[in-house]
Amino acid sequence: MAGEGTQEKDLAAEKQAQRGLKGVVAADSKICDVNGEIGQLIYYGYDIDELATRSTFEEVAYLLFKGELPNATELAKLKEQLAHHRELEPPILEFLKSLPPSTPPMTALRSAVSMSGVYDPLAEDDSPEANFEKSIRLTAEMATMVAAIRRLRDGKEPVAPRSDLSHAANFMYMLNGEVPSEDAAKAMDLILILHAEHGLNASTFAARVITATLTDIYSAVTGAIGALKGPLHGGANTEVLKTLEEIGSVDKVKAYVEETRARKGKFMGFGHAVYKVEDPRAKHLKELSRRLGIETGDPKWYDISIAMDQEVQTAIHKPCNVDFYSASLQHYMGIPGDLFTCVFATSRIVGWCAHVLEQLSDNKIIRPSSNYIGPALRHYVSVSERE
Repeated sequence: MAGEGTQEKDLAAEKQAQRGLKGVVAADSKICDVNGEIGQLIYYGYDIDELATRSTFEEVAYLLFKGELPNATELAKLKEQLAHHRELEPPILEFLKSLPPSTPPMTALRSAVSMSGVYDPLAEDDSPEANFEKSIRLTAEMATMVAAIRRLRDGKEPVAPRSDLSHAANFMYMLNGEVPSEDAAKAMDLILILHAEHGLNASTFAARVITATLTDIYSAVTGAIGALKGPLHGGANTEVLKTLEEIGSVDKVKAYVEETRARKGKFMGFGHAVYKVEDPRAKHLKELSRRLGIETGDPKWYDISIAMDQEVQTAIHKPCNVDFYSASLQHYMGIPGDLFTCVFATSRIVGWCAHVLEQLSDNKIIRPSSNYIGPALRHYVSVSERE
């Protein structure tokens, strides 16, 4: 009898739900390794520090799609394909123009991506070749969509893409209407590289779950955008910018930190669900924020960020994450705070597509179980007999 009791306890323990699936391994993946204990991020075996300092976004996109860095011929072809797919179909542009100015940017982006699948002749082609082509198309179009959303909301006409600029420089050009400085283009390239992939985060997992049903890639990416739109996933750097603007000057940082701690408030951009030490991506954005602060002649936002970084780490012993310095950096780049999550999506699209391609290569529908914690079995009673 004792053995049976032990078995029942073991079964109960096995059936206990893990809230948020934290610590649950849901897939084998070759794409990305996030080591939170030592603060290391790897894309297909390449450390993010090397990719951030030596590669370009186009190279990283190819790496995530194909598993290897491109040679010169492959890279040239990818750049050509990206340039080819930058123009939006006219009905998509007209749709964006028809939206009320109050439409949240991520809502507009989610709908535009869904529409894009209607006009892609390869949308229902499930071959590996077609899915690779669609991944390139989505990567190119996402930047154009985000730029158009920003311009239209500001009452301006969208800027047509240029084929002679890099992906990052063209994105900046479409956003602001002028060719960016070398540092600004490098900053966008770096943002795109650092946010491109991060394992089974909520939006990526959503994309894999949707893909596992063998639906089309546009459905998977639309779902991923919906997940990223949530404030517990995307948007942390938007909140960081609001905090910097609320503080306003370096001499007010200490008081802000003390007041926030006193009311048990949260410091956005600090701590991470995975990293126990410094987020390996943060230092790269920090340096570019410093450089652009000098270039724009307005180092205040970087200075406030530095002071806050020091005060918060002293107070709560949590290092900043990738969102913290990306706020001041994107502000220097002329990007409004409520567009930050769209910029995130413009980068993460390559990670989403990489996981879609990997899921399809060895697919099994994702169907976890749940523990029933509702009432015990009971019987129907006629409405006239219910109390």
